[in-house]
Amino acid sequence: MSVPELRFNFGGLPEEYATLETARILIWPVPFEATTTFLKGTALGPHAIIEASRHLELYDEELEAEVYRLGIHTLPPAPVNAPIEEVIERLYHEARRLLQTGKFLCTLGGEHSITSPIVRAIAERYPDLTVLQIDAHADLRDQYDDTPYSHASVAARLVEICPVVQVGVRALSLEEARARRHLPVTTFFAKDLHDPRQWIPQVIAALSPHVYLTIDVDGLDPSLIPATGTPEPGGLSWTETLHLIRQTAEQRTIVGMDVTELCPMPGHEASNFIVAKLIYKALGYIFRDDLPRESP
Repeated sequence: MSVPELRFNFGGLPEEYATLETARILIWPVPFEATTTFLKGTALGPHAIIEASRHLELYDEELEAEVYRLGIHTLPPAPVNAPIEEVIERLYHEARRLLQTGKFLCTLGGEHSITSPIVRAIAERYPDLTVLQIDAHADLRDQYDDTPYSHASVAARLVEICPVVQVGVRALSLEEARARRHLPVTTFFAKDLHDPRQWIPQVIAALSPHVYLTIDVDGLDPSLIPATGTPEPGGLSWTETLHLIRQTAEQRTIVGMDVTELCPMPGHEASNFIVAKLIYKALGYIFRDDLPRESP
């Protein structure tokens, strides 16, 4: 028996569901890595996510729908072979151009520094924007290794654009702990996240009507996703993460998202697959009201 060939796009979709003209969702690979400080390899993240996504079950049993029927177009990888300041500026201008299509932009990193230029572009369209940051690290250093665009400084750049709500933080420097006192950032530390029925409503209450979702995969527990550059124990569970995203999507409008800091490990494909599934689940929640239902 022959096996159908899977296209190399997010979901391995046939052309009718993957064309730029008809897709509601854009997947934008940004394989940028310049400032990672422990384990290297985030530049390989976008390719690994897309490769793993080709093997997802595309029917979501929770939503009773096939999310891909909305159309998901995978863009060519962003060119990132340039000094970091130039890459950041290029990403901003390209994000502006992509947003003009009216499609939902989901970006695949790469290191977390890619988020700030995208948020800068989206904030021009949504002045009331808040960033929801799922992350093990506060990322509030003003500079790190002599650059303000380090992945350890992404939240410091984001708060220059709009307020930030962080969830799952369990590693920060004294500098960052002090900076939190005077910056527009609300941090929900992992140690305080006991009952999701209590803390998820508190997170959502801190968000404005329009939300940009940025997920550093180290925000989840490394027992679930060990393939990341700086893993920290005690992170969010799969269920907690999905509940947070679903309830945010139900009560606010998520206007863009990214997933960063996957550092693929040779011989370990599980993390890649879990991240791909997380993205697909999040897209389902975001577009839940537009999905054609397919009850079994």
